[in-house]
Formats: sequence, structure tokens, C-alpha cells
Amino acid sequence: MFPILVEGPAVEPVSLADMKAYLRVDDDAEDDLIAGLVKAARLVVETASRRVLVAQKWRLLLHAWPPSRSIALPLSPLIAVEKIEVFDEAGIATPLAADAFEVDSLQDPPLVWFNATPEPGRSRHGIAIDFRAGYGPAAEDVPATLRLALKIIVAQWFENRGDVAGVQNPPPEALALIAPFQRPRL
Repeated sequence: MFPILVEGPAVEPVSLADMKAYLRVDDDAEDDLIAGLVKAARLVVETASRRVLVAQKWRLLLHAWPPSRSIALPLSPLIAVEKIEVFDEAGIATPLAADAFEVDSLQDPPLVWFNATPEPGRSRHGIAIDFRAGYGPAAEDVPATLRLALKIIVAQWFENRGDVAGVQNPPPEALALIAPFQRPRL
């Protein structure tokens, strides 16, 4: 069971203009570098917190229904479960009816409970769950403290971009801002 990114975020949690203002950069010469650092820092914040910042579409593949008839989705916050499909032996997908499952998005991690479910016709990746996760579609939907953590990480990388000796861990200030949002690993 592993999540697969289907559709990335439409925007980054911090715009190029906001990041340049934070870095006090006035020209456009390093726009590509700064935009790349923002994307990389978003991935660091998402990995450290185990939360998706801006709305993204993900797919979770299962081999079989869990004996508990429930599954914890590995990413949060959950926006919606868009569809659940079961594949037959020919690889043809049949969507589950809306009354065949319930979603508990208030749990952390979010839970999907299954009622009557058809068995998949293939032994590997016979079930697909498509869902959207993130705080919302806009940068402003992301908590301000997580956006600030991202800015601090980008600033450190921008100021020390020639220093590659040793491991480049996020600064303690950024980790302290991320800590309240961290989810335990399952």
C-alpha cells in the first residue's frame, strides 16, 4: 500500500513574489532558482509533517480488502474520497457505490470504512482509492506557521547554496514550526 501522486498542486504554498520579498530579492535573475527551492521546501515540509499542504490528487492501491474492513489513508488533511474502484481479472474497473463505504475525515489519519465489497479479480493492485488531500486549493488555505517554516527553509538554502558539505537539515526554527502538525507514522 503506497500512495501515488496523480495530480500535483496547482500552486505552491508560497508564491514567487512572497518568497522574493522574504529574501529581499528585487531582480528576476534568480526566479527559477527560488521557485525550485520553494517546491523542494514544500516537499520537505510535507515529508516532515506527513501532511499535504495544497490540494493534490492521490491514488492508493490495495491488493485486497483489509480484514478490519477499514483503512487509514496515509495522507491528510483529507478533502474527499473521489472514487473507489475494484478491478476484475481483465483489468476492468468497477466503481463502488457511494453507500458501500463511509469516510471519517475527522480522524487523523482519515479512515475509510467498507461495507459490502466485491472481491478484486486480480491478486495485485485490485483496488484503487482516489482521494484529494491538502488544506485547500489556495496558498492561503495552508496554515501560516507551515508557510513560515517553508520560507525559513528556502532562506537557509538560498543563503547557503554553495555549502554542500554534510547533511542539510532544516533549521531548528522551521522544525519547531512544523512540530505541532506532525503525524505519527503508522
